[in-house]
Amino acid sequence: MNWPYELQIGWRYARAGRGGRRTRFVSFISAVSVLGIALGVAALIIVLSVINGFQKEVRERMLAVIAHVEVTSADLAALPDWRATRARAKQNPAVLEAAPFVAAQTLIGRGEDLRGTLVRGIVPAEEAKVSALAARLSGMLAKLQPGQQGIVLGAELARTLSVREGDKVTLVAPGGQASAAGFVPRLMPFTVVGVFEAGHFQYDSGLALMHLDDAAQLFRVAGPNGLQFRLSDAALAQAVGDQLHASLGPGLRVSDWTQANRIWFEALPYQKRMLSLILTLIVAVAAFNLVSTLVMTVTDKQADIAILRTLGASPRSIMAIFMMQGAVSGVIGTLSGVGLGLLISFNVGVIVPAIERVLGASLLSPSVYLIDHMPSDPQQADVLPIAITSLLLAFAATLYPAWRASRVQPAEALRYE
Repeated sequence: MNWPYELQIGWRYARAGRGGRRTRFVSFISAVSVLGIALGVAALIIVLSVINGFQKEVRERMLAVIAHVEVTSADLAALPDWRATRARAKQNPAVLEAAPFVAAQTLIGRGEDLRGTLVRGIVPAEEAKVSALAARLSGMLAKLQPGQQGIVLGAELARTLSVREGDKVTLVAPGGQASAAGFVPRLMPFTVVGVFEAGHFQYDSGLALMHLDDAAQLFRVAGPNGLQFRLSDAALAQAVGDQLHASLGPGLRVSDWTQANRIWFEALPYQKRMLSLILTLIVAVAAFNLVSTLVMTVTDKQADIAILRTLGASPRSIMAIFMMQGAVSGVIGTLSGVGLGLLISFNVGVIVPAIERVLGASLLSPSVYLIDHMPSDPQQADVLPIAITSLLLAFAATLYPAWRASRVQPAEALRYE
């Protein structure tokens, strides 16, 4: 090789594994340091990939159910002129499609079971234009005919009520009427015509769909109390929402998809930063284990250093030798960690179910984590900073031992040789 001799000697020291007991011990400590760096880097990549996966999966499943932007009346009352409102909103170039709806919280029950749920009245053909879930369930939603009092329930809600297609459920509408016997709630029976699974626990356990006309009759409104819009880009939701709020005038409430589960989405970046800091400290501890490795190597190689100095090697060359040795360990550990982390991150969907089968238990509760499986989304924007930080920490760990090696005096080192 035509490398400078500093690099050749540093490489030889880095891969030396044979020799006396002291040399083997130093090699063992060096291997432990490399392993620590690799595991720390891999853990950091895996954790950040899982956090990215959670954020992406929840967002996609949420956007499959809800629209990018919604416009509703300030109360349960119908929009004064929803067709004119829709026409004005569609003048915005970012608004592609719009669909009317009636939505309100109510109680749904069967027998003694009673659950709170969000009832959404829709026009199936219109809903499919703005909702990916409605487009996927177009055949099922076609069963929702006006006046037939059909209802489609989320899978978890149907399981809780122990109902399936063809069963009857009763909805308790808000408000009621006074009678001689006291306040009597308004009850209306519905027939379950389908069960959907959105993959998002919040909607699977608390959403019911019916035809808009039936919902208007149930809640005693004259027409839709809201409009939902699909945009050309979901990332424009906040900006378009502000524009619609200004153009549609007062008396209307504009909300976008980012306001759903806002606390959850806002907490994720903080969790990601804190976990990154904690796991980076683990990488730092592993990297600075190189300090002890290189200090022992310097002590073990003092005679070699003295001979090199007497042959004309400068202190800078001695530093380069030992910095090369530490850098090799850092590079091997970092690359191994990146490879291991990416291997596990891309196969989380296989590894986690296998662990669950072995343990006989589910690692994720959908009621807590909103989804029922472990997602992963490795991103270059995370992997590159992790690798660079690990290399910098390993390089920084070599500075003191290399400087100490450059200060070895040949006469002192060879006195007892």
